[in-house]
Amino acid sequence: MGFLSWIIFGALAGWAASLIAGIHERRGCLFNIIVGVVGAFLGGIIVQFVTGDTINLAFNLRSFVVAVLGAVILLVITGAARKGR
Repeated sequence: MGFLSWIIFGALAGWAASLIAGIHERRGCLFNIIVGVVGAFLGGIIVQFVTGDTINLAFNLRSFVVAVLGAVILLVITGAARKGR
């Protein structure tokens, strides 16, 4: 995927993850992009560790689901860390 594809993919994955995680406040597009891209990386590592399968860097449904799940995990971890302060 090209740079622009990563931005679009990250924005969509971050937005979907924020809906699933129940973040109702408006975070912004940059936040969604960062959460989506980092979530895709985190989700890819988790899937590779659990299944032993490598993740294809294509813009497809499987990659999107992995990115959203990784982003949700990231949001839950950072939300739990913020509540602990």
